[in-house]
Amino acid sequence: MTAEHPSAPTDPSGATPDHHESILLDAPTTADLRAKVTQAWQEFARAFAERLRELPAGTHVELTLDPTASGTGDAVYSISVDLGADGQVAARAVGNATLPQGYRLDRSAVADMIALGWSPPGVVEGSGEDFGLAVTTAEASKLAALLSRTLRDVYGAPHPAFLVYLVHDEQGAPVPVEPLGTARSEFGPDRDVEADLDEALAAAASAQPAKEQVLALDDRVRTVVSTMLKSESDKLQIDSDGDINIRAGSAMVFVRIRDNPPLVDVFSPVLTEVEPTERLYVKLSELTNRMPIGRLYCAEDTVWASIPVFGRDFQPTHLMLAVQVMTGLADELDDRLHGEFGGKRFFGEGDKPAKRDDDGEHRTGMYL
Repeated sequence: MTAEHPSAPTDPSGATPDHHESILLDAPTTADLRAKVTQAWQEFARAFAERLRELPAGTHVELTLDPTASGTGDAVYSISVDLGADGQVAARAVGNATLPQGYRLDRSAVADMIALGWSPPGVVEGSGEDFGLAVTTAEASKLAALLSRTLRDVYGAPHPAFLVYLVHDEQGAPVPVEPLGTARSEFGPDRDVEADLDEALAAAASAQPAKEQVLALDDRVRTVVSTMLKSESDKLQIDSDGDINIRAGSAMVFVRIRDNPPLVDVFSPVLTEVEPTERLYVKLSELTNRMPIGRLYCAEDTVWASIPVFGRDFQPTHLMLAVQVMTGLADELDDRLHGEFGGKRFFGEGDKPAKRDDDGEHRTGMYL
């Protein structure tokens, strides 16, 4: 059974978090979450450099910021890399000529591109309307770092998990490669999950009565989660509140379906029995300001993490991303915050004992 978690932060200051500063100017160790995201980018860059050294001549690599997950609409921010003979590498990065109004790079972003090492569109032979770059595989590490910073700092990818990559040969046939960190392959296992999801949703819809043209939101949500967990929909762990329970290490993640307005809330009681001090509120505000998606807040004696997904015009891939982010985030955060502020993790057997009210019931936030 889960308690009703608040729908809004309860920071007593009532202050609105400032917008995060450009990562180009940030020290990556300023916050726990920022360090974790920076590590993910480092792992992505390291893996990409290794693949560049291994791939044969004629291979084409496409890196794209997923517009569905990132909310960029018709704007497609992408970088392509072509491996030529004798270790030559040609890279292209999308320029303003192919970006729609409202999503084009401003003067500052164009300057950042040049500062990173890109040549303006048309300068490098064959670059056309894109930014261009010519290097060799001997500079694979340098190129991987440059591409990572372009995707992150200029194109605005908050995390490598928002990237989709495609690797194929000169004939367009897919080339199998080891994963590029947490980025998603168009031909890899993540693609298989999405294909399985499409099949599962179609099967669930066909099982509905003929008069019901659209699968209900709760059925679609359960289908998405069961597909991700490689389980059957009727075998999901669902508590008395109707929430789907997903264990993530020492944390528990809940998926709750709301009717008015239609919304799917992916949330976790990261830490319970914690004293709500000003220092804790400041910490949560800083971390939320640096999170790729979602928010952290404290209500009474519980620290919550939450990622909402719109139920109207529901997109299964949005829920997949929210669950993936939350399961990793909650398991990481409960350990870090417990070490700094005490309290109790959901599955923290050796943590601070739970305080009880006079009636002997657990206080809000204790659900075991």
